[in-house]
Amino acid sequence: MKKTSTRLADGRELIYYDLRDDSVRDATDRRPLDRTVTTSEIRRDPLLGDSVAIASHRQGRTYHPPADECPLCPSAGDRLSEIPDSSYDVVVFENRFPSLAGDSGRCEVVCFTSDHNASFGELTEEQVGLVLEAWTDRTSELSHLPSVEQVFCFENRGAEIGVTLGHPHGQIYAYPFTTPRTALMLRSAATHKEMTGGENLFDAVLEHELAGERVVLEGEHWVAFVPYAAHWPYEVHLYPKRRVPDLLGLDEGARTEFPKVYLELLRRFDRIFGESESPTPYIAAWHQAPFGALEEFDGVVREDFALHLELFTIRRTSGKLKFLAGSESGMNVFINDVPPEHAAERLREVASS
Repeated sequence: MKKTSTRLADGRELIYYDLRDDSVRDATDRRPLDRTVTTSEIRRDPLLGDSVAIASHRQGRTYHPPADECPLCPSAGDRLSEIPDSSYDVVVFENRFPSLAGDSGRCEVVCFTSDHNASFGELTEEQVGLVLEAWTDRTSELSHLPSVEQVFCFENRGAEIGVTLGHPHGQIYAYPFTTPRTALMLRSAATHKEMTGGENLFDAVLEHELAGERVVLEGEHWVAFVPYAAHWPYEVHLYPKRRVPDLLGLDEGARTEFPKVYLELLRRFDRIFGESESPTPYIAAWHQAPFGALEEFDGVVREDFALHLELFTIRRTSGKLKFLAGSESGMNVFINDVPPEHAAERLREVASS
């Protein structure tokens, strides 16, 4: 992998990740852009104890442009985009309309391929390996920023999810706090550790699932399963078998096997509801340990956390979506119409031959 960092016309950082070591990146952003101005601020809810990002400047972000005006495609002639060069393998750049910025963190866009009509599931294993390297590198770099406490790599796919740009891409949010979801996991891990005399909660969950009927896919280094209390109709958790707190901790064996395992999962997701309902909208979310101090979580250290990826779709059956209605949105109590055992069985049925 070759990494090349440059700056866009408005001062934002852009980084090329190339498969070839002899790749040369010297194209200049020729757009007449003013320096980016953001209004992002973090407000803490005194009742719930969580944080909300207020980012009014995002109201003006690019919304469903035609394919020939896609800002994530390479620049070509007089059609200038966010990527100055005429081609790329993987590219990461600071979001022009970030939810988090400055002392409130940072947001980046990850373009998985220059092919506008592709999807992550159509990438080669070599390309997925490069994306994994980019995620890992950005996790490392962002963790050193003084305003960052947790790094979250994710992909939203599909208009049903709310995606406004059709080009295959994901995002990285670098939060200035530990997110509520992660804090809940850490508190559960702390309670379990105390009650069991030191047992790791993530290890216990993984051992339980490996022995059960909800395993979807298993390799030498990774295992994917539908969790016992799945929130979403079709939800898969992908864990490395050797517990590590973040992407930086993955060994060479896990890195090598990941592309094959993950591509198979994504391709199965596209087969769940049949050809007429493909592609399946989904969210893919990496859960990593925070980089800040964990004193509030009673005896839990970073190494107690288990890196894992959660992949889920909001589609519950053919032609129907799972909406977060009163119970989910009002009380955060999920109601799942698809038994996790049935979801796991279906995801095994649609395995590649």
